Amino acid sequence: MDEVSQSEPALILEDFAPYRLAVAAHAVSRALSEVYTKEFGLSIPEWRVLANLGRCGPLNAGELAERSSMDKPKVTRALQRLEARGLVQRAVVNADRRQVRLTLTRRGRLQFRQIAALALEWEANLLGGLSAAERSTLDRVLTKLMRRVETLSPYDATEPESP
Repeated sequence: MDEVSQSEPALILEDFAPYRLAVAAHAVSRALSEVYTKEFGLSIPEWRVLANLGRCGPLNAGELAERSSMDKPKVTRALQRLEARGLVQRAVVNADRRQVRLTLTRRGRLQFRQIAALALEWEANLLGGLSAAERSTLDRVLTKLMRRVETLSPYDATEPESP
């Protein structure tokens, strides 16, 4: 095995911010999913689709994929399951018969409101260990990181920002 040179940067995974963010996001998502899986029998992709349609109204599958950070096949499978349960319906756009808009059914809206209430309660419990100042800081930092990552190309991540 090759030994790592002293001049090479040491990547300590547990201290690497992108890794820590991914692990934290996954842990939070999994823990929250226990609430809506147990209570409503929804998977994480189904919850994301339901939540996006509940928040944004009619969307097409591509918009749902983008908003939920999932690939189109995963969105399509979630939509099929939600349609089969009577929570989502498709409507063909009259101006372009190829375009399909997806909306929550009456039953889907009711379930979304119920899940949203539980999710907000769960979030309050999660953030309850933080002071108001820490919650505000967390919000600002997450917003700032999301804006920053949108401006970086894969190669910009290692380049310092010029003044």
